[in-house]
Amino acid sequence: MIGVRPVVPALVILQVIAAAGQAPAPFRAETRLVVLPTTVTNSRGEFVTDLDQRAFTVEENRKHQAIALFRRDDVPISVGLLIDNSGSMRPLRGKVEAAALAFARASNPADEVFVVNFADKVRLDVPMTSDLRVLEAGIARVDSIGGTSLRDAVDLAEKYLAEHATRDRRVVLVITDGKDNASVADAERIRLHAERSQTTIHAIGLFNGRDPGGDRAGRHELTEMTERTGGLAYFPASVEDVGAVAVNLARQIRNQYTIAYAPIDQALDGSYRSIRVTVSGSDRYTVHTRAGYRAIPPGRESSIR
Repeated sequence: MIGVRPVVPALVILQVIAAAGQAPAPFRAETRLVVLPTTVTNSRGEFVTDLDQRAFTVEENRKHQAIALFRRDDVPISVGLLIDNSGSMRPLRGKVEAAALAFARASNPADEVFVVNFADKVRLDVPMTSDLRVLEAGIARVDSIGGTSLRDAVDLAEKYLAEHATRDRRVVLVITDGKDNASVADAERIRLHAERSQTTIHAIGLFNGRDPGGDRAGRHELTEMTERTGGLAYFPASVEDVGAVAVNLARQIRNQYTIAYAPIDQALDGSYRSIRVTVSGSDRYTVHTRAGYRAIPPGRESSIR
């Protein structure tokens, strides 16, 4: 059982990475900072990685915000791989496990990764590690059975990251083939987590069209969950494509900008603050980052149960 403690969001403490692949150098600011991992692509869907700070504009609740920190380095992150282990995943497990390992291999070698499998119950199968051999040895499961407790898996991953992550940027990747039908945590709890968390959630949904209603519900849940955190949901046409999708996602994460600003409104009043990031020449570029956050005072995070 993983113990619970209050999550310290990036809105309270920012640690600036000294250099890619090196240990983080702590930097604590008296003012509250909002940190935004941001991806920019061109009209062909290619990553744009050569923009400087002057190209970006940040708004919170439609008010311009001065950028306090700007980086475009490939910095190491803490990653949770959340893999659906329900009964319907049994014929897909080999491809999915290979995709998860492909994601890890394409990521920064200094990333730290843990693996959670979820069916009716949620299980931490690989504790945080930077050793690919440990990941390869621990990721395989042969007992796919039961329902899909997706929200419980995300809930556990958030707690585990809060307690064990040593990297400033935190990512969760969910791979599933169905909608949640077994969680104790409800959608509102996960929504609140997303609004006050520093973790970006991405998802790969493997829906086969045999249950159109269930597929629509599953797609909606994954899209809503990821978009709130600045992540993306991918829905490959075939399980054969999941490996390529996972590798592309790893490359996207490595090509993100890190933008931080100190909000003009520093009040921690629990309100939701919308965020808009634009780039000069926006007719040619697409910018993807989180849509907003909830300004929760220190100590209030643990009240989300």
